[in-house]
Amino acid sequence: MKIIIPMAGRGTRLRPHTITVPKPLVPVAGKPIVQHLVEDLAKAYGSKIDEIAYIVGDFGTAVEKQLVALAERLGAKGSIYYQKEQLGTAHAILCAKESMSGPVIVAFADTLFKADFKFDNSQEGIIWVKQVTDPSAFGVVKLDEKGHITDFVEKPDTFVSDLAIIGIYYFKDAEYLRDELQYLLDNDLREKGEYQLTNALENMKRKGTRFSTHSISEWLDCGNKDAVIYANSRVLEIKSETASIATDAKFTNVTIIPPVHIGSGAVIKNSVIGPHVTIGRACRINNSVISKSLIQDACKISYAVLENTMLGSSVELFGKAEELSLGDFSVKKN
Repeated sequence: MKIIIPMAGRGTRLRPHTITVPKPLVPVAGKPIVQHLVEDLAKAYGSKIDEIAYIVGDFGTAVEKQLVALAERLGAKGSIYYQKEQLGTAHAILCAKESMSGPVIVAFADTLFKADFKFDNSQEGIIWVKQVTDPSAFGVVKLDEKGHITDFVEKPDTFVSDLAIIGIYYFKDAEYLRDELQYLLDNDLREKGEYQLTNALENMKRKGTRFSTHSISEWLDCGNKDAVIYANSRVLEIKSETASIATDAKFTNVTIIPPVHIGSGAVIKNSVIGPHVTIGRACRINNSVISKSLIQDACKISYAVLENTMLGSSVELFGKAEELSLGDFSVKKN
């Protein structure tokens, strides 16, 4: 089995956090989004993953080495491919055509999920879906009475189905998928200006391929700041019932309210941390109250009250202590 991860987009909706770091490498609950994704898929598959192929943009050699190392930790070969132009989902996957052989999982690295994954290698194709309230923003599928997919529709203008494709697919025959993707590009067959994977899937279905669906119980979008903070909260709840705290983190007069993740080398004094907080490596925090927030590596925070906050790496945030004397019915607003 191989895993292909298209992740070339820069994540413009998540700026400024993606100016220096690609969105799939933004940490959630102590790990980059893409690491959660590949680890969960590898665990769900249960057998050996031979290769993980990443389709990236101009992310730099340090990011590429990090991705290859992630694959190697899972016992797989790590491969890097480049998408120089963002021309749609079909084009993105085809950038890794040299790795497209045998059974393959394709997973787009912009979402996290909670699911009881089951892989049936006898099936020709599996597409994971989630029921949504606004299907117009997604590719959706229609099913027959036996649960097989009858239609793929990309971002429908009128209602056809509320089963949204979440971006995780299994294909028994990657070479067949590769040829159908290449057909779209060779014949310049675009949907709304881009080469869409759903068009290749429709062609495969028309030729007799049977696609089934599996559902996920929770879909965590990571498209903007609030969504990432919510995803951080949910992943902390799902994967850590108490607190995940590095053994070398140091505390003085600190109250911790789980679930939290506190990274290696953090030093925290006179503060309240949690619930639903991730603190990155080597952070220095004192005299602060932080809840429902994601603080990345090497931040320095003093005299702050933070909620629903996302800070990038090496941020310095200093408030100030105040001495007050307020009489009855006083109101003070900062």
